[in-house]
Amino acid sequence: MPLVTISLPESFSPGEQRAVADGVHDAVVAVGFPSSDRFQKILRLPKEALIYDPVHPDLKEPRFDRFVLIELVISKGRTTEFKGDLLTHIAENLRQSPGIDPRDVMILIMETERESWAFSAGIQYYCQQH
Repeated sequence: MPLVTISLPESFSPGEQRAVADGVHDAVVAVGFPSSDRFQKILRLPKEALIYDPVHPDLKEPRFDRFVLIELVISKGRTTEFKGDLLTHIAENLRQSPGIDPRDVMILIMETERESWAFSAGIQYYCQQH
């Protein structure tokens, strides 16, 4: 289960925010997560609260003012190839809609143990699976 946090400028319209959320979710589903596995939060931040370097790490051209930071928390065990596919799908989906340049999309995947997840009522869902 990916838990997704999307941080973006408050200048994004509600439609653009939804397009970003949908693009991330479509990428998550494309790499094999169930379509019903959607848990996302969107943080709209004023320009002064979204601080980033315009060219790190060695971009040939600077980022624009549509910088989006996407953080995904997933269970441990995914391969490097799986993560690469997920990252590529997200960047491409956001390029297509709402038209964000891929250099403005920063993605971080964080992994946690399966026993750390409780979807409801404090029950460790994955620990009860056989």
